[in-house]
Amino acid sequence: MKVLITLLFIVSPLFSLTKLYAAEQAGTIFKQLAPSLYQIRLIDKASGEKSTIGSGFQITADGLIATNYHVISGHAQYPEKYQIQYLDHQGNKGQLTLASVDVINDLALVKRAVSAPMSFFSIAEQAPTKGEKLFSLGNPHDLGMIVVPGTYNGLKKESFIDKIHFTGSVNSGMSGGPVVNKTEQVVGVNVATSGNQIGFLVPHDKLAKLFHDYQQAAPETIEQQMAEQLTANQQAMVETLLTSKWHKKMLGNGIIPTIDVPFIRCWGESNADKQDALIYSAMANCAMDEDTFIDNNFFTGGIEMQFQYMETNKISDLKFYHLYQRQIARAAANNKATKDDVTEFACHHDIVMPSSNLINNKSILCTRNYKKFPDLYDVLYLGLSVDKNTQALISHFTIAGVEKAMALAFTKQFMESVSWK
Repeated sequence: MKVLITLLFIVSPLFSLTKLYAAEQAGTIFKQLAPSLYQIRLIDKASGEKSTIGSGFQITADGLIATNYHVISGHAQYPEKYQIQYLDHQGNKGQLTLASVDVINDLALVKRAVSAPMSFFSIAEQAPTKGEKLFSLGNPHDLGMIVVPGTYNGLKKESFIDKIHFTGSVNSGMSGGPVVNKTEQVVGVNVATSGNQIGFLVPHDKLAKLFHDYQQAAPETIEQQMAEQLTANQQAMVETLLTSKWHKKMLGNGIIPTIDVPFIRCWGESNADKQDALIYSAMANCAMDEDTFIDNNFFTGGIEMQFQYMETNKISDLKFYHLYQRQIARAAANNKATKDDVTEFACHHDIVMPSSNLINNKSILCTRNYKKFPDLYDVLYLGLSVDKNTQALISHFTIAGVEKAMALAFTKQFMESVSWK
């Protein structure tokens, strides 16, 4: 008992000193970096009021500022409606121009006018080490700039787009703010939170590349730059899917594919516990848990695959067929978009037998075009087996924002991977 009391007496002051040191270090960092920190505001021109707020930080002496793409996306999509404004640590306001974006990694560069060289953040050359103490800066909930200590936990594993897992409170309004190490170098950019002290950051090398590319040549237009980035990202993702291992998996009496990539995860469900069900049903769903933000009503870059097996011995073939046909109406794109963003779906229907000759499908392939990015499409495929009286296998996928050639290559491989056992 005396030993325990002594240990508690020793450990507790050390813990308090550690917290005190971290607080003092955070305060020092904030004081030194505050002149290069900004609140970034999206201003609705008609009302003159804020529409969106976030954070930003200066990365050159001549006024180039880094932030998140989603903070300024309204201006990127509708420059006639919104303007970008900064608010500095002394309460001064000024207008910003949009210089460059990385829509895939949610980054943007904006520019303010300066009359003399200013202080700025330096971007780190190396990534942090696991467990390293970091400091996130930003403007949460429009309450003023703060600094939040946290820990680097490496890259998020189940993600196609690199994100840093940060243990710290990244709150609303801190988006676009810098995350620095103890030597005040930027190692990441605030981008998202999952609550419970779990935040995500854009790695510093993505910002370094965007800055380097901008120094080499400014984009001709933001729209063209975004189109090139969206196309390259989806090509890389679909090529990764096509060249990865496709495993065969049983679903009832059907065979369906799963793709061996970490960024697609699968879930299952059935009504096997419902003894009075007229139709036995088992489902599998595989999807990415991330997408690419274009604006509040338009997301792209995702993929989803759904499978459903159905069978019965309790109802007639005709009634089973009618219930089965209802499943067609449930198929939909998995990304949000409006009529301003995409055309209506155009669909092609056919009866298809894959080269395996093990299943006959009524196949429906639908595409809708992106109005601002005409080489990109949302693609929806639905396959319904038509060769068994009281058994059915439904296979469905959607890919958002993909070129036609890549979509057709994926469709072919998907169709060839579905069959009866």
